[in-house]
Amino acid sequence: MTRQQQKQKTRRAIIDAAFNLLDEQRSLSSVSLREVARAAGIAPTSFYRHFKDIDELGLTLVDEAGLALRQLMRQARSRIDAGGGVISTSVNTFMEFVVSNSNEFRLLLREHSGTSPAFRAAVLREIQHFIEELTDYTASHTGLNRQLASLQAEAMVKLVFSAGAEAIDATVAQRKEHAQRLNQQLRFIARGAAFYASK
Repeated sequence: MTRQQQKQKTRRAIIDAAFNLLDEQRSLSSVSLREVARAAGIAPTSFYRHFKDIDELGLTLVDEAGLALRQLMRQARSRIDAGGGVISTSVNTFMEFVVSNSNEFRLLLREHSGTSPAFRAAVLREIQHFIEELTDYTASHTGLNRQLASLQAEAMVKLVFSAGAEAIDATVAQRKEHAQRLNQQLRFIARGAAFYASK
């Protein structure tokens, strides 16, 4: 293994260790640098070879969580283009992410309204990326003009994140109920936008 590969492997270990420390009881602000280093199997001094401080690590975690979810939703859109239902496929994919990547989603939820302006701004950037990607998809697949597509996308993304906050600690039955309700609510938004565009 080259020196660069080893560096990337250690950086990945630090990021994974930090994500694993975040659970329903702990937020990013309660995790210490020493704790992350111990969980990653490195000396605390080695941490600084990869991140300036714990805040820089936090921003990286937000970026990674947002990117993981965006990549998953892009895959969902590929399944939609292959013949799946737009809203139901998207909702199911999102709920799968909430369940299998609960620490990553908790991070986005917490830091969206957290005390750190830098973390709040980073989460808002991730949400804006979602809105822009959904706007592009909506405009190209529905015929809505860019402004209406953007308004629809913003309403949908904010509703989905809110539903994820309710679903993250729910039972399987409750999560299924959340998904069904979310499906209906998203259809209301899509039909409302289409009706508005027709006037």
